[in-house]
Amino acid sequence: MKKITLSAVAVLSLAGGFSSILSASDDFTLFSNSKINGEVKARYESVDVENNGKMNANAYTVRLMLGLETTLLGVDGLTMKVDGTTVQTIGGTKYDNDPSPTLGDARYQVVADPEQTRFTQGYLQYKYGGTTAKVGRQLVNLDAQRFIGSVDWRQMPMSLDAVSVANTSIPGLNLFGAYMYGYDAIFDRPTQDSKSVILNASYKVNEMLKITAYDYMLSLENFSAAANFAADTYGLSLTGDLPAGPFKISYHGEYAKQTDSTFKKINSNDKAQNDATYYNIEATASMLGVSLGAGQELLSGTSDEGMGTDGKTKFQTPLATLHKFNGTADMFLATPTGGLLDTYATVGYGAAGLGKALATYHTFETDVAMGGKSDLGSELDLQYSNAIPSVKGLNGLVKAAFYSGGDVTNYTKDKDILWIELDYKF
Repeated sequence: MKKITLSAVAVLSLAGGFSSILSASDDFTLFSNSKINGEVKARYESVDVENNGKMNANAYTVRLMLGLETTLLGVDGLTMKVDGTTVQTIGGTKYDNDPSPTLGDARYQVVADPEQTRFTQGYLQYKYGGTTAKVGRQLVNLDAQRFIGSVDWRQMPMSLDAVSVANTSIPGLNLFGAYMYGYDAIFDRPTQDSKSVILNASYKVNEMLKITAYDYMLSLENFSAAANFAADTYGLSLTGDLPAGPFKISYHGEYAKQTDSTFKKINSNDKAQNDATYYNIEATASMLGVSLGAGQELLSGTSDEGMGTDGKTKFQTPLATLHKFNGTADMFLATPTGGLLDTYATVGYGAAGLGKALATYHTFETDVAMGGKSDLGSELDLQYSNAIPSVKGLNGLVKAAFYSGGDVTNYTKDKDILWIELDYKF
């Protein structure tokens, strides 16, 4: 499939065209109950990596998104959704916009926000009772986005081309299933092929317990450095809030297994072989806006001697919103060969009118030693966000990441990132 692209002018023209149709004859209703939504997100991002031979990045980028949702043919429950998104740079920008060695400007550090324009959503939707079905390009975010997410942190989100069905007919029970036949990642690439099934079910017993089970049977073309990916990932998570005197204790426990692929790899007659595990345990205590938390997450790895002589593979999550996990410096967008053990603590504060502040400290180790070494470094992440007074829909964000390198090859250099952002949604 070829990528569907459009210019910002085309998006505006599209919305104008629909408006003209909507104001036409009342004898035939093609579009009705139309709603237009949009977003303007301007961001400054600077990246400084210690002694890696590249100049610091300074990226001034803006996301412009315009969307339309409308009822079709006057049929209750039948709607169409179209979103067009463009990412452009502002003056003074100097950065490498693509980690590929043949693209971008390798003189600078990488900021993964290349200039590009495309349809980020374009689907037909039908709702009947507690069931919603979608066909076409869509943004999909499941649970905490650890396995399936739209990567909305980056200026261009990731879209899935899929047929999906969600059901909430039974109180407390949420069911989701999708067949994904293509995907558009955050970079300016052609749409990639996929043959994947996504299944997710959750049941909220009460405020103290929600049970989620999932099975993600993925087969992805060119998910990383022109390499295909195929694996089944199934798991179970338990979440909830526990009263503890004046405190509220929020907890999360999750375990997943990555096994051989149900589907054959794209362009191959062989099924991918996988044997990896994942767990995450986390608890946060909060009172009067103050929160304290701690957790640990493991993505298992494999021996790097003999290219995996232990028969294992590293645990990978190619469709996740990876920026949300393992430090915002994005050092671990790809799981190290020896896996990743992330132990972290958080402290936060939030109150109406005062915004939200959060500090997180991580220590990183391998699961299996790499070259006899296991220290993957540490990181301090800071962020503050708040609504801008007197401007509805406008929010500001200041954020920083300070990564200190360890002793494992490719993870020894310090990295600092600063973000300043204004985001307006309407």
